[in-house]
Amino acid sequence: MSLLHRDTRRDALEQLSCFRGEFYSCLTARSDALFELADAVLCGDGPVRSLPELSLVGEHRRGHGGLYSAVARGRVDAGRIRRALASVSLPRAVDGRLVLTVDITCWLRPDAHTSPQRILCHTYGRGKDQHIPVPGRPYSIICALEPGRSSWTAPLDALRLAPGDDTATATARQLRELVETLIKAGQRQEGEPKILIIADAGYDAPRLAFLLSDLPVQVLARMRSDRVLRQAVPPRQPHTQGRPPRHGSEFVFGQPDTWSTPDTETVTDTRLYGTTRARSWDRLHPRLTHRSSWAAADGTLPVVEGTVIRLDIGHLPSGATPKPVWLW
Repeated sequence: MSLLHRDTRRDALEQLSCFRGEFYSCLTARSDALFELADAVLCGDGPVRSLPELSLVGEHRRGHGGLYSAVARGRVDAGRIRRALASVSLPRAVDGRLVLTVDITCWLRPDAHTSPQRILCHTYGRGKDQHIPVPGRPYSIICALEPGRSSWTAPLDALRLAPGDDTATATARQLRELVETLIKAGQRQEGEPKILIIADAGYDAPRLAFLLSDLPVQVLARMRSDRVLRQAVPPRQPHTQGRPPRHGSEFVFGQPDTWSTPDTETVTDTRLYGTTRARSWDRLHPRLTHRSSWAAADGTLPVVEGTVIRLDIGHLPSGATPKPVWLW
């Protein structure tokens, strides 16, 4: 009722109506109360700090007793709602590809001493140069990004990490299920650009790409500036004796004398960051060890090659000294 029909498109209203109907069908217990609770979360005037506040929102027509009953006894068909989210119109990049980003958001619960499966979550920004672990529950969230300067995202999936879960393995399994669901929903056709997956430095990018190598995806992740990779093995000379090496020379991010000639180099003048320089090196890979999470049935470790990109910018709008950004 808050939308003016002359200012909206009919297809957008139809899509919203169909999605709300499908969302209601995903609620298998206490459906009416859960549906009004979701409307109250969306229509609240500010951030939600407590459940009783939601019972005062006009879209929630039940009392606070019905609200607590919906939270305690309500049920949601998670698989069906994942398929419903994957079927809606999603934002795309300029070339038409889907861009997915994955990150971990922690729900801090330091005072919930009786809550099960809490994990010490690393928090940032609580003090100058302080990284304080706080008990909570980490959630792996995947969203579809819009192009350009926009803060709008389309959330597609959320998974709570249990104690002892390997972040890369759990995230790869979550991404695999989501990508397969998107393909079944017709979001990507054969011959279209691969789905781009963006991750931060907290993820093991080579392992993530290795676990998803059979899917039509590309992984773009930030790397720490203290990483050491290996270059490709140079061509073997004729009549060379001995076992051929599996790794080339070292490529140390912090030592420019170990870098080879970049395969690609571009210089661009930007309005906010001045002159930006981008260099890339192909076929770099980490040297894996058996002590890490990598496992091989025959005892051999794979060689996961990728392109490493270094971005150097002239200045920051805040006046701070910019640091180089490494991408894999």
